[in-house]
Amino acid sequence: MTEEAITTPPRELGGCPVFHTDYRLERPALETYRLLNADREASRFAWNDSTEEGFWVINRFDDVREALQRGDDFTNDQVSAFHRSPAMRLIPENLNQPEHAEMRKILNPFFAPKLVRRIADLAQERATALVADIAPRGSEDMATGFGMLYPTELFLALLGLPVEDGTTLMPWVEGQFTGFFDKTPEGQEVAAQTRQALDEYFTAAITDRRANPGDPTTDLVTRLITAEYQGAPIPDDMILTICSTIMSAGLDTTRSALGYTFLHMATHPEDRQLLIDEPELWPNAVEEIIRLYGLVFQDGREAAHDIDFHGLPIKKGDLVWLGLAAANQDPRAFDNPEKFDPERDNLTQHLGFGAGFHRCLGMHLARAELVVALTEWHKHIPHYHIAEGTELRERGSQLRLQSLPLVWD
Repeated sequence: MTEEAITTPPRELGGCPVFHTDYRLERPALETYRLLNADREASRFAWNDSTEEGFWVINRFDDVREALQRGDDFTNDQVSAFHRSPAMRLIPENLNQPEHAEMRKILNPFFAPKLVRRIADLAQERATALVADIAPRGSEDMATGFGMLYPTELFLALLGLPVEDGTTLMPWVEGQFTGFFDKTPEGQEVAAQTRQALDEYFTAAITDRRANPGDPTTDLVTRLITAEYQGAPIPDDMILTICSTIMSAGLDTTRSALGYTFLHMATHPEDRQLLIDEPELWPNAVEEIIRLYGLVFQDGREAAHDIDFHGLPIKKGDLVWLGLAAANQDPRAFDNPEKFDPERDNLTQHLGFGAGFHRCLGMHLARAELVVALTEWHKHIPHYHIAEGTELRERGSQLRLQSLPLVWD
């Protein structure tokens, strides 16, 4: 796939320029952010023709935040600007109001700050054990090792499933992500096989919970099979979709956030030293990393009807790109936006977790997981660098470092 224009704008664009950059492509690490920032400064709005259908581009902070909060105009029937997905492929992401609010009421207790405190001891225990095992080796690929296993184990604990199943799930998780981002026949075949394996795994868990219910206040699978949605028990196929969605949303983003955090700290020793000296700053540092390194760099939406969005002539059914990462480095919203500053005044006012009704379900859990992991790692492995000769690459569509080999004495 090239970055040449492959479509012709289907209508009058209201004077907007046409962007051709294909953000689905793998690139050298951090190049995507440079391209996103350039697009944002080139024009307030644009049309991007890098996909078969094309989509509107909204990249500046105030505009992105406003669109995220206008759920009646920009619906979640589609949640990616890159392609259209089957209906209800992701739950609760694909739900609109009021169905979304009803489903979130079922799920929210498992991702609220109270839950984070409940699993804090487990997070600490697993981080401590994993770092103790890794430290003597002198090296670790953060993209495929600690950065993946740690969040996978916590995800299983959240669902009330055996933590030791983490090593079994990891290759299936990888296959699932392959299906999201690789639309070739080979990629879709891998995705189909791993989706079947995951469905079988979660089906077995559902069957077990029906026979041996757990505590619905601490076991998410039990909660889902005992809850009512729209006046009836939740169907098993919907429970499977919910489990798969939560897994996909939580594991990839946490793993990716760890990767970019370690990349930053490995290449900015002064920032790393600050946090070694003042580990109480890690919660602030995590917030700033989430702003600075947006992993889900676009939220897709579908126009519910014809909309004049500040002069943008959007038609019903159009796909719309809401540029979270570009907005988070918008100089109109953040002073020195490309600088890591864990003590900036508006530290938490970013869009790294989205905004509006669909603000990230797992944001409290993600923050807590990252703080525990990073604090524990730097307590035992404070100094490290990237292995010499490494060419760092990042996946397109939703950012992740493909490899990040760290070494230390």
